[in-house]
Parts: sequence; C-alpha cells; structure tokens
Amino acid sequence: MPSRWQAEFVTPAFANGVQPDDPAPYLRGEVVVEDPPRRATLYATAIGLVEPYLNGTRIGDEVLAPGWTSYRHRLRVSEYDVTELVTPGANAFGGILGQGWALGRIGYDHRRNHYADRPALFLQLELEYADRTEVFGTGDGFRAGLGGVGANGIYDGETYDARSEPLGWSRPGFDDSGWSPVQVVDWPREALFTTDAPPIRRIEELAPTAITTRPSGRMIVDFGQNISGWVRLAVSGEAGRTVTLRHAEVLTGDGELETETLRTAAATDRYTLAGTGTEVWEPRFTFHGFRYVEVDGYPGEVTPESVTAVVVHSDMTRTGWFSTSNPLLDQLHSNVVWSMRDNFVGVPTDCPQRDERLGWTGDLNAFAPTAAFLYDVRGVLGEWLDDLAVEQAEKGYVPWVVPDVLANPCAPTALWSDVVVSLPWMLYREYGEHDGLRRAYPPMIRFLRDVEGRLDAHGLWSTGYQFGDWLDPDAPMNNAAGGKTDRHLVAAAYLCKTTREAAEAAELLGEGTDATWLTALHDRVRAAFRREYVTEAGRVVNESATAYALALCFDILDEEQRATAGARLAELVAKAGYRISTGFAGTPLVCDALSSTGHLDEAYLLLLETGCPSFLYPVTQGATTIWERWDSIRPDGTINPSGMTSLNHYALGAVADWMHRTIGGLSAVEPGYRRMRIAPQPGGGLTHASVTHDTVHGRVAVSWRIDEGRAAVDVRVPAGTTATVVLPLHPDGLVLEVSGGSHRWEYAVPQSEPTEFTMDTPLSVLATDPAVWRSVTDVFAKHFPGIPIDGSSPEAAGVSLNTVLQFVPGASAELEADLAASLHPAAV
Repeated sequence: MPSRWQAEFVTPAFANGVQPDDPAPYLRGEVVVEDPPRRATLYATAIGLVEPYLNGTRIGDEVLAPGWTSYRHRLRVSEYDVTELVTPGANAFGGILGQGWALGRIGYDHRRNHYADRPALFLQLELEYADRTEVFGTGDGFRAGLGGVGANGIYDGETYDARSEPLGWSRPGFDDSGWSPVQVVDWPREALFTTDAPPIRRIEELAPTAITTRPSGRMIVDFGQNISGWVRLAVSGEAGRTVTLRHAEVLTGDGELETETLRTAAATDRYTLAGTGTEVWEPRFTFHGFRYVEVDGYPGEVTPESVTAVVVHSDMTRTGWFSTSNPLLDQLHSNVVWSMRDNFVGVPTDCPQRDERLGWTGDLNAFAPTAAFLYDVRGVLGEWLDDLAVEQAEKGYVPWVVPDVLANPCAPTALWSDVVVSLPWMLYREYGEHDGLRRAYPPMIRFLRDVEGRLDAHGLWSTGYQFGDWLDPDAPMNNAAGGKTDRHLVAAAYLCKTTREAAEAAELLGEGTDATWLTALHDRVRAAFRREYVTEAGRVVNESATAYALALCFDILDEEQRATAGARLAELVAKAGYRISTGFAGTPLVCDALSSTGHLDEAYLLLLETGCPSFLYPVTQGATTIWERWDSIRPDGTINPSGMTSLNHYALGAVADWMHRTIGGLSAVEPGYRRMRIAPQPGGGLTHASVTHDTVHGRVAVSWRIDEGRAAVDVRVPAGTTATVVLPLHPDGLVLEVSGGSHRWEYAVPQSEPTEFTMDTPLSVLATDPAVWRSVTDVFAKHFPGIPIDGSSPEAAGVSLNTVLQFVPGASAELEADLAASLHPAAV
C-alpha cells in the first residue's frame, strides 16, 4: 500500500462515456527511468473498466477490473509487480477504458452513468531503490486516442475493428502527436483501497459440444453448459469482414436462439477482421450469461477450434463437494455450483444474462450458507458487506441491491434488508473469525434500531412493503410478492431470527448493553408472532408450507407445538404432490423443517420429485444451472412469459445446504468447525453419498454406503478438531466422539419387512407411508385433476381405494390398475 496517492485521474479531452456507442478510449504516457529499480509496482484503477499496459505488455490477468463497488466510497485499486518490465530509458504505460458498471446501462430501468459521465484512468508507478522511491503517475502529460475497441457495454456486448488498432500504442516511442490531451478528473482519494480479495479472472475454458447450421445459414454453437463469460474467436479472412456472435441461454423449438430470457440485453459481440492471417480475439469489457452462441458472417466452417467459451468469475477457492448415488441429485448440485460461479462476477448477482445483474440482497441472504460451503467467500462477501455499510450510512437504509443503482429509496424488508444481520453472522459461523463480525456490527445495530421503531403496539412488523415469499409458484404471474403466505408473517418470522443472531453477536463481541436490549427485543417479537399467528396446539395461520417452515426453523414454537406443526407441514407437502409450493423465503428451509420434526421421508420425496414445479424438474429438462422460476421453461418447451425467467439464478439452489448437512451429514457445532456433527441421514433410495469441505482447520470428508444389508462409513477430520459421529441406521444407535484423523465403521443394517397394503386399507393408513401416499396422490392427480385427496381427514379412516372405485361410475380398468400399482411404488 503506498504511503499516499500521487497520481491523478485523467480522461480524454474529447467527449466520451455518455452515449452507449461511444468507443473505448486509449490513454498513454511515458517516463524516463535512470536506473533499474529494486522493485517496481504498478497501481491501477479506473472510473469504468481498465486494461492496463506497460511497455507493450498487458499487465496482470484480472478482467473487468476494478470490478463493481460503491465507487464514490470504495474504488478498488489493483497492485502489480512489474519489476521485470521496467527498463532504463523511456518506459510507456497506459490503459484502455471500458464503460463498465460506472458509465454503462445498468439496471432494469435502463439508466446510464450512475457514477460518472466520463471514464478516467488512474495509474501510479512506484520504483523502489535502496535509497529512495520514485513515483510516476497519470496526469496532464498523458495523451488519449481511439483504437479497435468500439462500443462496449455490460448488457449489450462489444464491437472491435482490428483494422483500427494503433499498433505499438503502449510501447515507448509511439507517435501520439495525433492524439488528444487529457483532463484531470476530481475523484475522492479516500475512496481508493487495495485488497487481497480475489479479482475477476478467466477461470475455465469450454470447447463446443455441438455445432449446427440452421436453414438461415447461421451456425449455432452449443457449449453444453450455461456460463458467465464470453467467446474467444479464432478466424482468418479478408479485411473488413465482420463476424457477429449472439449469445443466449436456450434455443427455440426449431433450434434458433431464444432471447426471451435476456429481455433487452443485446448480448452481441462483433469482430471486424484486419485480414492478417489467423486472428484471435475476445472481448474485454462485457460478459454474457449463455450456453449457446449464434455465429454469423464467419468465413468458412465454424469448427471446435474456431470458438472457445471462456468462463469468467471471481477467482474464489473451491471448498465444498458433494455426490450421491442419484445422477439427478448430482446434476442438481452441479447446477447449484454453476449458478453460484456464474453470479459471483465481482458482485453476488441475481443473474448474469439479462438487463439486470444486480446485487440483490434477498437472493444472497437465502443462498449464503450454501455459498460459504462451496467456496471461500470471505473476500468477495466481506467487500460486498463493506459496500453495504457505506451505502447504508449515506442513505439511512439498507438498499435492496448492493451496490445501489435503483431509482427510488428502499424500505426495510425481511430477507432482503436483514442480510445486514444474517450474512455477517453466517460468515462468523462458517469461518470463526471475529474481525469481520466486528466490522459489520454497527450496520446490524443501525438496521435493527430502525425496524424496532416501525413495530406496532403488539410488537409486530405489520406495516410497510415486504417481498414476502417471493416467487411462490402460486403467486400471480404479474405479482411475484403475492404468494400464499402473509407478507407480514414472513417479516415477523425473519425478525425473530435476526434479533436472535444479533443478540448472540453482541454477547460475543462484549456489547453487553446491546445484548440485553436485543434479547429483550427478540423475546418481544417472538411472543408477538406466537400471539398473532400460532394456536396453542401449534397450528400456524395461512396454513402454508412457508409459514410452517419459518416457525419451525426459527425456533418460534415450543417443543410441544413442534410435533403438531411438523405433522401439518408434512400433510401440506403431501397434498401438493411433493411439488414445490414455497418461494424465496420458504424453499431454503422446508426440507429442514420436515427432517427436524421426524419427517425425513417427506423431505426426500420433496427433494426427489420431478414434476413441475420441483427441485428436479429443471434437471429433467436439461438445465445446467438453477432457474429463477421452477417453470422458467414450461413442460411444453415454451418460455414462461412473465418477463422473469432467468435460467441462471442461484437463490432457489439453497436446498444444497440441507443436502450437505443431511444427506452428507456434515454440520458445524462451533464456529469454524472446531467442533462438528457428522450425522448422515440416508433416504430416498440413495445407496451412497459423500461430502467434502475445506474448513479453516483443514479438510473434512464424510462418505457412507449401504450395500447388501451392510453399511460402511468413512470420516476424516482435521487435527485439532473433534466430531460427534452419529452412525446412520446403526442397530444400537451408536454415537461416538472422534478427533483428528481418519475413521471407518462397518456394520449390519437392520432389515425390516415392508408393510403390505391392499385395496381395502383405509386411506388414513396409506397416508402414514409417505412413498405410498405420494404414489396414490399421483394417481388421483392423473385421473381426477383438481380434486384434492386428504389422508388426514376423519373420513379417511373409513375410506379405502376399493371404496373410491365404488363411487366412480364406470371406473376404468386403467384407474383400477393404477390404484393397485400405487400400493407398491418401488416396483413402479
């Protein structure tokens, strides 16, 4: 970190940055170096995006730098060791500037220039000698011109004309006399910061899995995976020919690009050839969410060597892996991982493809535990929380998106705004580090003081806008917040959660006065929720899966009430045919709510359902990422016409957290996994599963297998940690305490005879077997669509399937056969 910033921000004297088709300016300057330095460091940032150069060399491997932060408050500066590039004599340094998030169109309201109306470059070159340090930087002496990079935008893509590239522009001695002078731009120096957080980089390359030629003559390239990034093009042809690359997540039924999920994002790159032989190009200042690319204007045949998909995202370290015996579950988990990767491009966004790509707080809040398991997110999310803090301090509220580019102020809302509490607490639980929690503590308190002042006389958060159970499948298409569950019930439940988390944080940090206040506030809002929404026996108003899941998972109910609530939740899930009936608020929790109240079979049935809407329906449709809506692509192959149909949204992939902790069996007991619990719960016909997690203390690995009546469990825990191991299906219910090292157990699994059901078995008895009841309800849904069947009603004790047949005039042989087969679902 330099002792002080001496360089200036400089921008071309000519107008640039306001119009969407403004080309990227090139800026350069030269300095004379007398002696080779002991060390040379280049610091680089920009208002906009920057690709820095020194003596003809592109510096560093970062892309889309400096990323997206709350620029006026926090502007990231990249630091590079350039010692080997600095030589005695003239040295040239400069950069190409893109519009990026600072100037380009960002947000669904199509506004531009959120942070500035012109791009600017900041470079500071520090040369260290034994007796002194010399500093050179951008300033009045720099010159500005144009080159090959034309219009460029995050949403719409980039154009490049190789004929216009000024060869040698970043080398000493280049003739820039025809270039323009620069102007100094005033920018707050206190906003500049350096960091060890991972930058955005090229992470992986994918070759095409298929290339087809359409009747239109255009070629469609399938990369087999929905990604964030761009295409590297290799092409040779005559000068002036333009190759156009259009990107999309999905194809139409006749094999053409389907751009509905992009909304107004053009997602189109254009390359004009110089005619100099084989030319290789990739964009600098855009990225796309895509699986398919339409190639138009390519001279000759597009081959696998012609196009390469470059995966681009924050360079986080992978820390979590999971696999099972079920290929559909493994694909679901892969989809979760890919959606996280594709949406961590500097900022944790909702989607990488359409005219949005914003850091929505609710999406991240729902997904954060899964994210922290899969990758080391301390750097990315720590910086994002710093942005949240400065935006909250300036505006007086927690924005719904961070960085905030929304046109209107944001009301405090559950699950969205309260990320200011839950995310720092989750990060502390994952990594066991106090510093981040301490830094995030004041914003937590500021938020909860505000919400406390909004409570009604009964202690309920009963007024103001709420997103509620966003994207409940039963919500009206034009009102994603209009789900079954009362929005203010959702708000009151989440306030129970966040006040408890904040009280624990205050206690941990030695903030005794706050801890007392927050504990009292938690008791008050929990009592208010129970009085307003819960019966004495444990029924929850609204009778929705989300309402029950929140009440169960946030410890709002007494122990006696949990059994009633869990049973009722299981009934609701069964009545929905084990299909998804929850939105953003409930989906991450519903499997936990079921399994924690003794309804593991129902949780597995919910997880493994393939009908629409369900966790596995998109998988059966070929999805390689998580969708925004479970029916973003409908069973007939058409795109959901709601206008909110991203095929790359990680929020609903939060179920992976339950998969890690319940199927894999790994959960932290103490922050940072110093003590952990290993308790796999097999079900759903799975015969084996494994989970691996790199904690701050080292790698934890758990695997289990059941084969021919015997179980084998392997566990490895790091030195200095301990684990409570609950062996799955052990005949004696064995529970052990183990320390660092590798451990293995093998034992016989008790075998039970399956219950025999007949056509005369009462429906109430059939309903006690989740798998059989699911099969029965599927038959009813097939033959009597829209007519519910309830195995818990008093009448169900006296009604059998044969009774049903008696009351169906002219019952078909197919109905009778389907009902008989439903009693043996494992054989179907």
